[in-house]
Amino acid sequence: MIEEHEIPIGSRLYFGKSAKLKREIEAKGSELLEEAGFEEIVTPFFSYHQHKSLNEKEIIRFSDEQNNLVSLRADSTLDVVRLMTKRLGRSTKQNKWFYIQPVFRYPSLEINQIGAEFIGNNDLSSSIGLCGEVFKKFDLNPLVHISNIKIPKIIAEELNLDLSVFERAELQKILSLNIDWLEKLACLQKMQDIDEVIKVVPANIKVELEKMKALYEKLEYKNVHFSPLYYVNMRYYDELFFRFIENNSTLAKGGSYKSEGIESTGFGLYTDALIETIL
Repeated sequence: MIEEHEIPIGSRLYFGKSAKLKREIEAKGSELLEEAGFEEIVTPFFSYHQHKSLNEKEIIRFSDEQNNLVSLRADSTLDVVRLMTKRLGRSTKQNKWFYIQPVFRYPSLEINQIGAEFIGNNDLSSSIGLCGEVFKKFDLNPLVHISNIKIPKIIAEELNLDLSVFERAELQKILSLNIDWLEKLACLQKMQDIDEVIKVVPANIKVELEKMKALYEKLEYKNVHFSPLYYVNMRYYDELFFRFIENNSTLAKGGSYKSEGIESTGFGLYTDALIETIL
């Protein structure tokens, strides 16, 4: 029997201090993004195209009156790009958009977030800088991990490894191959070590490490670690990628991607995780 006061597992309830903090985070995030030239967009809760950005098992779906499959919004990134390029592109030249809205995952997970998309931009440093500015407003200095999704893909293909080895961070399986350059790559964390690793890795991996180094050199935010073997299975982030971590909690993540044939960058800042960290 479900009691009247119970809420589904994964849904969110804020009250008192937490509700006030949620509004404060959203207000300060909105202010910073507007100062950086972003305009706000609120996308529909329902979509026909969510399956293009996420695993269909994560999507909450039903049928409309014409029996077309409709999804409860599970991701905002590609919907924003699609709406701007396919529906609103003729009425505005604006290419920097932010949104403050929840997404929903099967069976009953609610994720509140502040997100931003810079359409037609391939410089990820601005996204990292904006996240850092939001955290600074709340006296936080979380560690940011910089990765490149292409690196584990290259290694998996050339060494005949399953990408799940990287997705599950099975470091022992990787080190058991006894490949010197791969061991050095696995241990890379600090900027002062990256040039030595670049010297010994294969040429195609060197190119991707150079991109990580170039990104770091553009950052004013310096609490940074490299995570060159990190892999996340997403349908759009396909190259440079970052995560802000505090006390083993992911506060924000973002990366570069291509959608509708356009290179873009963006991020999502996880309001729920930020509230739990501050409180």
